[in-house]
Amino acid sequence: MRVARPWTTAGIVAGGVTLALIAPPSSAAPAGVPTHKPLPLERLFDNRAVSDDTRPGDADFDGAGASLSAQDLRAAGWTPGRDIALDSARLTWPRSAGARPDNVIADGQAVRLRGRGEALTFLVASSSPNGPGAGASGVGTVRYRDGSSHPYTLSAPDWRAGPAATKAVGLPHLNTTAGQRQETARLYAVTVPLKRGHEVASVVLPRDPGPAADLHVFAASLRQPAYGWTGSWAASTAGYTKVGPWTDQTLRLVVHTSAGGPRARVRLDNTFAASPVEIGHATVALQASGAAAQGAPVPLTFGGRPGASIPAGAQLFSDPVDFPVPADANLLVSFHLPGPVAAVPVHSQATQRSYLSAAGSGDRTAEPGAESYTGTLTTWPFLTGVDVRGGPGSVVALGDSITDGTKSTNDANRRWPDVLARRLRGQSEVPAYGVLNAGISANRVVADRYPGEGVSTDTGGVSTQHRLERDVLAQTGARTVVVFQGINDLRWGSSAEELIAGLRSVAARMRERGLRVVGATIAPCEGESLCTADADARRSAVNAFIRDSGGVFDAVVDFDAVVRDPEHPARILPAYDSGDHLHPGDAGLRAMAESIDLRKLIG
Repeated sequence: MRVARPWTTAGIVAGGVTLALIAPPSSAAPAGVPTHKPLPLERLFDNRAVSDDTRPGDADFDGAGASLSAQDLRAAGWTPGRDIALDSARLTWPRSAGARPDNVIADGQAVRLRGRGEALTFLVASSSPNGPGAGASGVGTVRYRDGSSHPYTLSAPDWRAGPAATKAVGLPHLNTTAGQRQETARLYAVTVPLKRGHEVASVVLPRDPGPAADLHVFAASLRQPAYGWTGSWAASTAGYTKVGPWTDQTLRLVVHTSAGGPRARVRLDNTFAASPVEIGHATVALQASGAAAQGAPVPLTFGGRPGASIPAGAQLFSDPVDFPVPADANLLVSFHLPGPVAAVPVHSQATQRSYLSAAGSGDRTAEPGAESYTGTLTTWPFLTGVDVRGGPGSVVALGDSITDGTKSTNDANRRWPDVLARRLRGQSEVPAYGVLNAGISANRVVADRYPGEGVSTDTGGVSTQHRLERDVLAQTGARTVVVFQGINDLRWGSSAEELIAGLRSVAARMRERGLRVVGATIAPCEGESLCTADADARRSAVNAFIRDSGGVFDAVVDFDAVVRDPEHPARILPAYDSGDHLHPGDAGLRAMAESIDLRKLIG
C-alpha cells in the first residue's frame, strides 16, 4: 500500500543515540541489504500522522484521510520534540509532529545506531485504508559492528483496533477530512532483543508488509542497561482508579527495601493514564514510625529540577541522590501533587499503610514529622521502583495475590519475596540479589482483568503476557525471574493447555532477553469457592508440565509440595492456610521462601 512521498530534511536524536535511515533498497537488491549511506530519521519521514484539529485534512496517516489529533497529543503531554520514557527506554516524539511528516512507513530502510543496549524499542503503529485492521508485522535485521547479524520480528498493532493493554498512549479522537470523530487511537512501544555486549551498527526495518496495512515507525532507541544499579523494591501497576480528586496534597508512601546501597533513585509511572501528572517536589527518607522520618528527608530532582510532568503512559526516574539505603529497611518516598488529580495508576494491594496530607495542605515533602499526614492509604499510587547503586542485580518474583502478599500481616513485610530477600542477604553462596515483587492480586497469565484503558474499579491488572515488558524485562538489574502464577486462570476457566501455552510464551520471551527463568508449581486451593475438582485436575496437569517442562524453565521450585496437606493434597496444610483456603498465611509464605534452593537462582 506504500505510495511515494517526498523526503524531509531534519534530524533526530532518540534515547541519546543518533538514528538514521536510508531510502528503501532498489528491487534488485537482496532483501534487508542497505545500499545507500544512512541518513537521519526525519529526513526519511514520508508520512504525516498528526493534524491540527482546525486543519484535519493536512495529514493522512492511513491512506484514507484519517490522522491523530495534535491537540489530543498535547493534552496527553506528548508535545513535539519531547522525550517520552517507556519501559526504561527514552524515545523522542517527532519534532515535526503536527507540522510536517512525522513517521516513516517501514520498507527495508536501514537505521544506523552506534552503541550497546539490552534491547531496541520502536514507537510504532500500523494503519489500513480500509478501516481498523489486524496490525502489521515483518522481519528486519539487526547488524553489529563485529559483522554479525540476526533477524528480528517487528509487529505493530493497528492504531484503531490494537489492544489497550499494551498501548504506549491512547487518544480520544480521530481527525478526518469530514471532521473530528470520537474514536480511540493508540500508539505502541514495541521492544526486540539485542545481543548483550555487542555494539549495534545498523537496524534494517522490515519490508512493506503488503497492500492491506502499513507499519509506521515514529522513533527508535537503544534501551541501555542500568549498569551499576540494583532494583531494591518494585510494585506493578494493577489498574487506574478514581481518587479524591487530590488537590495540592502530598503522598508519603512506605516501601520496604531488599538490597542496600550508597545512592538511590526512584521511579514513578503514569501507566494507563489519559493525561499527564505534575510532580511538584519529592523526597526520600528512612522511616522512624508511621509517617515520621528519621531526620530531614532528602530532596529528589528530575533532570536537575525539583519537579516534573509525567506524560500519559510514560515513566520518570529521579536523578541519583547520595542517600545511603539500608537493606531490609522501610523508606518514606514523598511527592507533592499540585493537582487536581482525579484518577491514578495504582498498585492496589500494598499490605502496607502509607500516608496522605489533607486537601489544600500543599508541599509537605520536606517535613520530617507526621503531623501533616492526616490520611492513610493502603495502595501505592504512581511509585513503581526504588533502585540502589551497586549490587549484583535482582530477582523478580512474578505472580498474583500470593506473591503480592494478600493475607500476610499488614505492615510486617512477610510476603514470600521479603523472606527470600532476607535469606539472600544472610548467606554468601550466591549473589545477594535484590528481590522485586511483581505480584498483582487477581492477575492472570493469559487474560486481562483490567482492560488497560479507562478508570475502573478492577485492579487485577493486564495479563502477564501484556505486562511482561514493563514489570519484568525493563526492571532494573533483573537477572532471574521466579514465575509463580496460573491459579487465577484455572479458577476462571482457562484450560490447562491455554495456561501451559501462556507460560511457555512468557518463559521464552524472558530467556530470549537473557534472564534465568525459574518455574514454580501452583499451590492447591480446595475449599475456596472457585477451586473445583475440575480446576484442581487442570492444576495438576499444569504442575506436571512445570516439573518436567523439557527446558522451558531453567529450574523449578515446588511450592505445591511445600504447602499442600500430605493427607489431602488438593488442600493447603491447615498450619499454612490463612483461612480462605487460597492464600497461605505468614507461616506458609515463609515455608515457601525457605524451600527455595538459592543455587537455582543462578546459572
